[in-house]
Amino acid sequence: MQTIIAFILLLLLLPTCRAEAKEQFVVGFDAEFPPYGYMDEDGEYIGFDLDLAQEVCNRNNWELIKRPIIWDSKDSELDSGALSCIWNGFTMNGREQDYTWSTPYIDNSQVVIVRKDSGIKELSDLAGKIVIVQSDSSALAALTGENATKENKKLAASLKELQQVADYNSAFMNLESGMVDAIAMDIGVASYQISRKSDVFMMLDARLSSEEYGIGFKKGNTKLRDQVQVTLLEMLYDGTYESIAKKWELTDSICLSLDDKTYIDGGQVPEIDTSKLEKKNFDEDTSTSSNQSNKKASIGKIVKQLFIGMWATLKIFVLTLLFSMPLGLLLCAVRMSRFKVLQWIAKIYISIMRGTPLMLQLLVVFFAPYYVFHISTPYSYRFCAVIIGFSLNYAAYFAEIYRGGIQSISQGQREAAMVMGYNRVQTFFKIIFPQMVKRVLPSVTNEIITLVKDTSLAFALAYTEMFTVAKQIAASQASLMPLFVAGVFYYIFNFIVAYLMELIEKKLDYYQ
Repeated sequence: MQTIIAFILLLLLLPTCRAEAKEQFVVGFDAEFPPYGYMDEDGEYIGFDLDLAQEVCNRNNWELIKRPIIWDSKDSELDSGALSCIWNGFTMNGREQDYTWSTPYIDNSQVVIVRKDSGIKELSDLAGKIVIVQSDSSALAALTGENATKENKKLAASLKELQQVADYNSAFMNLESGMVDAIAMDIGVASYQISRKSDVFMMLDARLSSEEYGIGFKKGNTKLRDQVQVTLLEMLYDGTYESIAKKWELTDSICLSLDDKTYIDGGQVPEIDTSKLEKKNFDEDTSTSSNQSNKKASIGKIVKQLFIGMWATLKIFVLTLLFSMPLGLLLCAVRMSRFKVLQWIAKIYISIMRGTPLMLQLLVVFFAPYYVFHISTPYSYRFCAVIIGFSLNYAAYFAEIYRGGIQSISQGQREAAMVMGYNRVQTFFKIIFPQMVKRVLPSVTNEIITLVKDTSLAFALAYTEMFTVAKQIAASQASLMPLFVAGVFYYIFNFIVAYLMELIEKKLDYYQ
């Protein structure tokens, strides 16, 4: 009894003994955007913007949460409260009214990258060529946006095609393989990629546009914006900002200034108290340079990083099967119900699940709580949304597979079971169900193998599974090797699944 009382008192006193939890500062960034934010050879997210964010958090006693996001979903992530800000080479130009912005901190330009052997030397040489850009990027806006110059619009009109991809790694893969003729992109990322493959790519001298990067906060969140802005200005004053820029070889791009007095939305930039600040002296080699941080990873390290993503893929696979297979059986029962209303409900559900993209369903499950019910969800809900979305989708497919298996069993067997005194439940589980399992197993195996590959769609919710990790490594290494290694992982995974399902089929041979 005394032990129990002591344990209860310990639980009551525990909260008072804990250190005060730090406020979280959640930074959304594209993890395939070096040198601003990407995955290094050790599987850590690093970059110029992330270093700045970490220093801001250190000075404000915040906990930095690095949150890789899908760039196309950045607005929904920010609006739903999942992010504190978007800090990842985020172009202000053309988006001035969409966010609450810091002052500009990096100058940037849009440039064109071509293969050295392409024969393209000037922008005019792109006429009749295929150019690729990242979707919703500044390069796309520079060529086709409302504020695009007449020259750029004319250039865009002269192209054979202007293609869009989700990330720059895909763009470089297209260019290197000869599928496109050029890439339009940010100069910082372009310089990084060219430094990795200077023998393959080159940058044209002409610029499509000049622009500035800022930190984007949810519209109206001026309090957090001002806190971050003041900290950045203090870092600029004492030399920390320049030191971080030097580490990432971006010194020439710095445009953060103590002379900026107003934001682009008209608000006043807070003054900093320089009397409490001391200028710091940094050695030339204060930290690892970006070139050293971006060494080519060995196959062993790539495999090690992919194993971490493989664990996430395995969780999606197992939990989806655990929930979708019994849910599919229940849905099948509703679909075959004697009640027409229930039949039609099941038919409509199955039609929607099979007739719309799984990626869209994942986005609906994830964002519906906020946009429909105005409920802000924690980050952990991201994984729950992945499992819910996959389970609801695959349940519809399994339901139709089960229904086909059940209907393939002759009515005579049901009648024979009734003569023997079996009720409907006994008939199903003792006569129909075992035969149905045997007959649908090949179709179920196909769906399970498809599920292994579909797990990569979890990237739509910025959930980092194996294929997402492979793309991030490929972007930082400027190499296709991580993607090939990921392909081997998927093949081995599917080979094991197919082998196990074949063993199960052999075990059920006695139903022949």
